[in-house]
Parts: sequence; C-alpha cells; structure tokens
Amino acid sequence: MAPPSPIRFIETALSCTGPFAVSYTDPDQKWLIRKHLISLIQNFPNLSPSVDPFFHDNGSTVNLLNVRGYLHVSQSTPPIPINIWLHENYPFMAPLVFVSSDPTSPIHGNHPFVDSSGATASPYLIYWNHPHSNLSDFVHNLVKLFSHDHPFVYLPASSFTHPSLVSKQEALDRLAGRLHYDIAAIRAKTAEEIEELSALQGEMVKRVGIATSIVMGLDHEKKKLKRRVKELTDEADMLMNWVTFNDPKNVMAVTGEERMEDVIEAADEESELVLDQLAGDKAMEDLMYELDKAVEQGVVTLRDYIKKVRVTAREQFFNRAMLLKLKGPDILHWLH
Repeated sequence: MAPPSPIRFIETALSCTGPFAVSYTDPDQKWLIRKHLISLIQNFPNLSPSVDPFFHDNGSTVNLLNVRGYLHVSQSTPPIPINIWLHENYPFMAPLVFVSSDPTSPIHGNHPFVDSSGATASPYLIYWNHPHSNLSDFVHNLVKLFSHDHPFVYLPASSFTHPSLVSKQEALDRLAGRLHYDIAAIRAKTAEEIEELSALQGEMVKRVGIATSIVMGLDHEKKKLKRRVKELTDEADMLMNWVTFNDPKNVMAVTGEERMEDVIEAADEESELVLDQLAGDKAMEDLMYELDKAVEQGVVTLRDYIKKVRVTAREQFFNRAMLLKLKGPDILHWLH
C-alpha cells in the first residue's frame, strides 16, 4: 500500500482523536495549520510532515506536527537537515526550528543564528507576528539567511548589497549576522586585552612588592643613619666641650706656657713612650717623602739621598722594634 500523500497525512493528523491526537484544539487553529503546512510542502516538496511527541524544557510532553527534510541553499555547500515543529499555540507562537548536525558536519562555532545544539533563532522567528508571518515565508527567509551564514561551512561575511536591491527582512538578517560577528570579535579582543592586563597587573603587583621592600630597607637604613648621626653629634658635643675646656687661652691661664702638646697627656710613662715612638715614626716617613721630592727636583744628589735614607731607615727600624716590644704586633696597624 502506498504511503498517504503529505496533504492527506496532515488532514488525517489534525482530525485524529484519542491518545495519538495532536495538541491543537481550536478548529480555526487547525485550519490555519493545514493551510500553512500545505503551502510550505508545495513550495518545498523535499520537506515531509510527521507527528511526534515534543518535550518542553519544563518537562511537559505534547504531540506536535512537524516537518523535516533538507534545505539546499547553494550548489557549493552541503544540504542542511532541518526539523520545524509547530508549537501548540501556533500560529500565535513561532515554530520551533532545529538544525540536525553530526560529528561529520558540526555547526561551526559562533554562528549568529544556530547554537551548538541546533536550535535556530533568526530575526524572522524572534519578530514572528501573526497573521503577517507564516511557514513558507519563514523557510524562504531561512534559505536566504543560510546562503550567507551556512551552519556547517564558515563563509566570510560578504559585502552588503545596495539596500534598494534587497528586502527589509534580508537587510535585517544580514545586519544581525554582521553585528553578531562584530560582537564576537570585540569579545575575543576584549578577553585578550583583559588577559594581557591581568598579566600586567601581576607584574605590577610584583614590582610594588619589590619597591615596598626597597623602601622599607631604605627606611631602616635611614633610621640607622639617624642614630649614627645622633651618636656622632653627641661625640662632637663631648669633643667641643673638651676643646673648650682645654682652649690654649685657658691652658695659658693655668700653666703660663704655650705648650699645646701638654694638653694631651698620656695615661702613664709607657703610653707616653709609645706616643713618642709613633710621632718619631711619622716624622721619619715625612723625612723620606721630602727626600724623594728633593731628589726629583735635583736639590739633593743621589749619593746624599742614599746616605740619608740609610740613616733614617736604620732609626726607623729601631723605632719600630721598640714599638713592637712595647705593644706587640697589634701596634702595626697604627703605622699604615
């Protein structure tokens, strides 16, 4: 037995009662559904009607008429399997449209009108308005829309045709697609900039930590220097007090003699001997320095220079030997 014609199937489905009855109750609604479906199938013969249960997101189940088949939008792109469900409140509610995909033909990312699950939301559906909207016009619009934005093949956005050469709906579809891609590009660019700024922020936080550590170190050093300055100031005050007390005028008033060397007195005889030996050592160093200059200037002959240096070196040797005897090796750092 040959399968019933699509028109016969639609009429039978709408008149069926019992558990297999479709979820359309209003006779006027059924008449409009019959009219729209017949017009659609006549314009797109490769679409065939069917009745199947539909599961809403809220968990409810309804029996709905739907048409499924392939849309051929161009010779260079693959056909698009599509399933159009008529909502139980159709035509006041827009149909539910899905593009079927498989691993061999996935929906390309960021499609402006079809999400990864295949759910389709074109401007025509978003602004569905009965009685101006119908199935045939919608599918015609869908074919034009998919010819510019194929679900399975990414097509670079083509330039706009002059507004006078396209319909208002087609211009709206193209504008919506271009805006979608522009927004996606802006979001990707923004995400990239945010990532760069986050990395820069991390680097700045790191540098702030380093700078804070340096500032804290400098502050610590500043406090140490302040303490050292205070110590030196105190020592300077003590020295000034000592100098004031031992001013030459005061010394002359007490001793009656101008002998500044008497202002500094050794603690004992040994210390006084050490001071004398150190003074003698410095004096001999100064003498040899002056002899060097005299030789360079030609004031002293080389023979006299060698003679004087020998005498001075001998005296310095005995002088330092006495210092080593009095204070030991520790005295040597005073000689340099």
